[in-house]
Amino acid sequence: MLAPEQLIESAEKARRAIASETARLRSELEKVSLDIHAHPELCYEEVFAHDTICKFLESNGFAVQRGAYGIPTCFEAETGTGDEIVILCAEYDALPGIGHACGHNLIALSSITGFVAAAKAAVELGFAGRIRLLGTPAEEGGSGKVKLLEAGAFEGAAAALMSHPTSMNRIAEVEGLAGAAGLVTIAASMVKTEFTGRTAHAGATPWQGLNALDAAVSAYTSISMLRQQIKPADRIHGVITNGGVAPNVIPDKTSMVYGIRSRSAAGLNDLVRRVKNCFEAAATATDCKVNTQTELFYADQILNPTLCGAFTEEMALLGDKFLPIAKETVSSSTDMGNVSHALPSFHCSYGIESGSASNHTAGFTAAAATPDALHRAVRVGMGLAMLTVRLLIDSTFRQSVRAAFESAKET
Repeated sequence: MLAPEQLIESAEKARRAIASETARLRSELEKVSLDIHAHPELCYEEVFAHDTICKFLESNGFAVQRGAYGIPTCFEAETGTGDEIVILCAEYDALPGIGHACGHNLIALSSITGFVAAAKAAVELGFAGRIRLLGTPAEEGGSGKVKLLEAGAFEGAAAALMSHPTSMNRIAEVEGLAGAAGLVTIAASMVKTEFTGRTAHAGATPWQGLNALDAAVSAYTSISMLRQQIKPADRIHGVITNGGVAPNVIPDKTSMVYGIRSRSAAGLNDLVRRVKNCFEAAATATDCKVNTQTELFYADQILNPTLCGAFTEEMALLGDKFLPIAKETVSSSTDMGNVSHALPSFHCSYGIESGSASNHTAGFTAAAATPDALHRAVRVGMGLAMLTVRLLIDSTFRQSVRAAFESAKET
């Protein structure tokens, strides 16, 4: 264990090493991000992004496992030795039709920067510990990190870290504010259901049919009535994806997709149960069969105030003002929420200049490739690097992070 004065000295040396390595690799790092932005790929199809990042890492001397954990577009790079592990998560999937409208090319940039810069600091300072860069595909509706959790990718880690860009308009409530170290996201699920009845001629022999469209409409109506009895932050929104093919044919197959959101994983579980009851009741009423599947389940984000406070301090040293914890919960969801229920996690939000455009719009896609966005993402990456270093060199800090995680899980 290092003495307090040794920790201060080591941290200063680490900051200098991180700044130097970031400056040395800056143009390469930004090119990786811009190349990913120019080649948007949907969840589990991120072949170009996967290969581009792996080539960059390999060309800079890092061993990379491609197609890690049985997922073709996942990768893992690790450096260092020892029992303690810190994981930086890189996202790089895009959205249908509008490309990198959530700025995942910037998420990759920050995490890659954090990894290579922290690795350099580890070499120069000679401290023990393993630093892992984990390529996490399919955040946009594919539950990539959930699959990686199940595969053991996060097992034994002291913490998992990442960042997320948003519009500066969303976070600039205080003049000069660059972002929020802690951002509360909500739990979300997608539920698909299919009703099966029996077809018949609607004009000649309707009594021979079992109307699957009636079942879908009954479920839709019941869920609409359910909305009156849910909490203000809860959301239920859905569509009928198949309602039949012709008006004179009683439909024997219909299908629906619903998005369901709640403040907590426990609240979401209960809300999903109530929605499924509506499907079951509709099937009973129409004598149809029903098959319901929960496509994904993103848990709420558990914040770690110790990590948030340390990141805020590091970004202040770089000249950026961050709120330790955002004042309001946002209505978005992420599979990093599931990770935060399994181990201490960090998922900050920082602003980029995007005018009036918010995430998931074409305007934000354009903003995610600007010099301003790249500059801010790299600076956040330097903050992630220092957070990594502090977790590995300061056992007291690491224990505080773990204690904060255990405390949050109990509440």
